[in-house]
Amino acid sequence: MSEASVEQYHPGLEGVIAGQTAISNIEEREGSGILEYRGYRIEDLAGHVSYEQTAFLLLHGDLPDASQLGEFDARLRGWREIPRPLVDLLETIPAHVSPMDILRTAVSVLSHFDPELGLPATDHAANVRKAERMIAQMATAIALRERLSAGLPPIPADAELDHAANFLFMVTGKVPSARMHQAFDASLVLYAEHELNASTFSARVTVSTLSDIASGIVAAIGALKGPLHGGANEEAWSVLESVGSPESAGRWIDLALARQQRIMGFGHRVYKQADPRAAILKQYCQELSREVHEEHWEDIAATIERTVVTRKQLHPNVDWPSARLYHYLGLPVRLYTPIFAMARVAGWAAHCVEQIDHNRLMRPRGRYIGPTRRRVRAEGR
Repeated sequence: MSEASVEQYHPGLEGVIAGQTAISNIEEREGSGILEYRGYRIEDLAGHVSYEQTAFLLLHGDLPDASQLGEFDARLRGWREIPRPLVDLLETIPAHVSPMDILRTAVSVLSHFDPELGLPATDHAANVRKAERMIAQMATAIALRERLSAGLPPIPADAELDHAANFLFMVTGKVPSARMHQAFDASLVLYAEHELNASTFSARVTVSTLSDIASGIVAAIGALKGPLHGGANEEAWSVLESVGSPESAGRWIDLALARQQRIMGFGHRVYKQADPRAAILKQYCQELSREVHEEHWEDIAATIERTVVTRKQLHPNVDWPSARLYHYLGLPVRLYTPIFAMARVAGWAAHCVEQIDHNRLMRPRGRYIGPTRRRVRAEGR
């Protein structure tokens, strides 16, 4: 490569503008992070509009009116059931298999039964419809497998419940309280989209070949599985459990820093100051911790936050409060990352559609650092 190309090398592609998007915007202004979905601030969405409204916004470009929302919601509820062959597969996959591995397989299987399988990858309307079906069916697959993994009978979807409440019902067998419902729905809104993160970028690279939208989502799930991306919320809960009490937080952080251990749930590649999503979820955590009488976790979290911010200048990201929120909702840790995927599929799909609509095959270059001008030795001649 030329010397100019070498000078433009950015490890991890940090700061590189790899494409244009009208879906979401991330900025930092006056020391605070800003996140917008199609022009709407996340503070105006989470807790004020539902996940269904947010998904419609991401896929269709605008918030729905009452009629559009009713039709969209009816479509999602109508597509909750998953094909029997997938149910059979979820029953037979060994218990030790990772939930994210299972979800990756489930999405691939779901694509085989999509009624519009085989339509051109460039069919915009069909891609949006496929995305809507995937939003509904991924949630069912996750909930069903969780019940099976726990040795419990599956719970059918409740047509009277919306997307967030129905998922909690299918997993726990209980209709959530109004506050739990609102908190979980807000978490899905906050996780729904986040520009060109690793999983979204993986999806866009995949469909830039004009592969199908399901392949893009499968690629995204593979990227999200890693602990440096989606798995961070699971690791954040491990930090809380390891610390155990507010009094132990300082000592635990000292030892972690001495070992140069990364403290999951803090810091972000884009947000150098506050992650706006974390502040929103923190409020819900405080409220739910009182509802379930587990305020001590908030005390531990607050002590850790102060210590890490003071000593490392690292601020909490969305995974830090979401780990506590899902614990208060009675959800097992193994579900944290699949729930992330269940929410983010709306954003992934929107990016897949946008990429295909304005496509250019993604083909970056690599900086070669190996040996040069090597010669093959002619042995025995």
